[in-house]
Amino acid sequence: MAIRYLVTCCLVVMCLTQETPPHHTRPHQPLSTHEYHQHPQPAYHQERIFYHTEAPYHSQPTHLPESAYHPKPVYRTEQVAIPACAENTTKPWCLEDAEYPTYEIKHAAEYHYEKLLSLYADVADLNTELSVERPKTLEEETYLCPSHTAYVKPLRAVNTEGKWRVIVNNIDAHYETLTQTTRVEECMTFGEACPLVPKCYESKCLQKSIYHRFLVYDPYDQYFPFAIETFKLPASCACLLGAYTIDH
Repeated sequence: MAIRYLVTCCLVVMCLTQETPPHHTRPHQPLSTHEYHQHPQPAYHQERIFYHTEAPYHSQPTHLPESAYHPKPVYRTEQVAIPACAENTTKPWCLEDAEYPTYEIKHAAEYHYEKLLSLYADVADLNTELSVERPKTLEEETYLCPSHTAYVKPLRAVNTEGKWRVIVNNIDAHYETLTQTTRVEECMTFGEACPLVPKCYESKCLQKSIYHRFLVYDPYDQYFPFAIETFKLPASCACLLGAYTIDH
């Protein structure tokens, strides 16, 4: 009986050892190297990198732009339409001018003296003393149309293109005085009938002109401010006769 009880206890113990271990238990297994040395991964903060996009490409112009540093020189610029000296006169010249640029002309004449002399020689040889002089008294003789004669040194005048120009006159340059004198004769009875002419003839006094060449100063020319231009000035007063008429 005791032997049977002992055998039964051994069988029970053997059965218990062969049963599946509990769910919460885990059979012992050797750990792999990876599981044994596994550590938590450090948390890295990924920084945002912003890339700046390049500006859109603009094609270069095929032509080079003009430089703004060196402006083009102005060679010929129109001067004042009517100078102050001509406001109170109807004549196309001025003998007095409060705005005459004497200092500027003198400075330019000394700077361009040699080149200026070649131009001045063309007008300096005009001798106005050889011009025909009028009789001073009516007892000697008289012309058909009365006129006024004078020798003038204009400071400004209107050229043949209708533009006012500054004429070089009374300018001292290198111990020489640059002057330009001309003779003018103006009709006193322009358009009227000629005196001492019978009324049976159609007549009238006519103003005649002549072309003069003067050395002028152009303040707007930056390279050589001197030139010779042509001017139309009164030269004589003539009597124009028409057809003969018979009045009864």
